[in-house]
Parts: sequence; C-alpha cells; structure tokens
Amino acid sequence: MVFFTGKGDKGTTKLFDTSSGTRVLKSSPIFECLGQLDELNTVVGWCKVACPDDFSFGERSGKDILHDVQDHIFTIQAEAAGAPKSVPQSSIEKMSTLINEIEKELPEIKTFLVPGGTEFSARLDIARALSRRAERRLVTLHESGERSISESSRAYANRLSSLFYALTRLANHRAGIVEKPPAYRDDA
Repeated sequence: MVFFTGKGDKGTTKLFDTSSGTRVLKSSPIFECLGQLDELNTVVGWCKVACPDDFSFGERSGKDILHDVQDHIFTIQAEAAGAPKSVPQSSIEKMSTLINEIEKELPEIKTFLVPGGTEFSARLDIARALSRRAERRLVTLHESGERSISESSRAYANRLSSLFYALTRLANHRAGIVEKPPAYRDDA
C-alpha cells in the first residue's frame, strides 16, 4: 500500500460505490462526515492508550470496550462511503445494556458536570463531544439524501455519546474524583 497516489491533488477522490473513473469532490458532505468520524476514531484510540489496565466493567476491559467502538466507527464510515455495511442492532442493545449497568455503579446526578478529573476521563469527555459532532454530520448526510444511513448506524451514533459520558463518570468515580457542577458564575 502506498501512502499517496497524487490522484486527489485536485480536490477529488473515489468512494466505495463510485463507478470506475468517477471522482467525487472532497468538499462533499460525505467527506465532512467521514472526516468527523475519522477524528472521533483517532481520539477513541487516544483514550484507549490512556485507559488504565485495571479499568474494566464486568468481564470486559476498558480497552476492549473502546476497541469495539472503533470497529463500529469504521463500519459507519464504510456505510457513509457507500459500502453495504451497517452496525448490527445487537451492538446497540449491548451498548445500551453496558450503559445501564455502568449507571448502577454511579451516584445519581441532576445537573451538568464540569469535564475533567483524570487524564483518562478528560480524554473520554473529548470523545463524547466529538461523537456528538460526528453524529450531527451523519444525520445531516442522511437528511441531505446524498447517502442513506441505516437506522441502526444512526442509533449507534446517537448512543455513543452516552457511552462516553458513562465511561467518563465511571473513570472519575473509581479514581475518587468528586464531580462538580458548573457554578454558572457571572463574575468571570
């Protein structure tokens, strides 16, 4: 595999479903979506390398959970690029179950929380924010009619920010970090 071909130097590229020789402008909403998903996947990898070896939930390590997320982001990227792929409904159900189980370990909250706490939780907060932006781009792409994104992939993208939020809170909770709500100060 070569690192570059030079074929995209004029602002066009190919997708899974483009016919032979057909090029697509890189300014297309498809590439905005793909770029946001790529950025998210990169940050999830950054979270994974910061994940403590002893951070796990049930029988799954945090690193395994994050690796599964990365695999699913690749699936969504492939779908957005025109491949006949989508996230299976069972993956959404597994993620929802995981989020609900994590929530049982955490103290109840009734307000927003200031991001931060540990290095790992701060990275997860970045992933949470990026996942929301990637989801917006995915929905925009679907609504534009330029790509039909499966309901299951859109649901997975929607649920992903909740998973990152749950993991962020769990990381802080296990580290003994006291979560703090914003002060909403007007003297800043």
